[in-house]
Amino acid sequence: MSRTALRLPAVLRAPRKREPAGEEGVPAGRHALPLPVRLLAMLVAFAFMVAFAVILARLTLQPSPASASLTHSNLHPGRSLRAYLEQAPFRDAVKQLGGNVLLGVPFGVLVPVLAPRARGLLRVLALTALVMLMVELAQGALVTGRAFDIDDVILNTTGALVGWLLLGRRLGRGVHRRTGEPVTE
Repeated sequence: MSRTALRLPAVLRAPRKREPAGEEGVPAGRHALPLPVRLLAMLVAFAFMVAFAVILARLTLQPSPASASLTHSNLHPGRSLRAYLEQAPFRDAVKQLGGNVLLGVPFGVLVPVLAPRARGLLRVLALTALVMLMVELAQGALVTGRAFDIDDVILNTTGALVGWLLLGRRLGRGVHRRTGEPVTE
């Protein structure tokens, strides 16, 4: 039996979906930016993400033997935050809290450009929390003078939120916008 004999009559077949025409009659499924521009943007974002990963590893995974007796794991959200705000000198609190927020900002900016399917807020935050949770687990388990701190994960994820709000959603939408998508900025 040939393939044509198995085809349903046109009356019984589901109608084909046609993409509505976008700008200048181009189907809406097409990207607004030319492929070379999109690839260049993604390549630059990837280079920044690699550089950020190296910086993140150097900042968070270097042993600190002098701090071994001072470090304590924290599984209770808010405990370290309160300790820094109530007990630490202002400069140390700003350095610790602000530094952890800044470590998350690149995720909020770069993930929407690198992963079009993960450019939404919840996915960016979930991915950031997952990566930072793994970093904290590695710190607590493998690095002398470092400990797991859930507040660091919370602060890093907050930084991703800030990065996404300030720049990430616009960059992701700009690089991966389709011609039929409205520009809401």
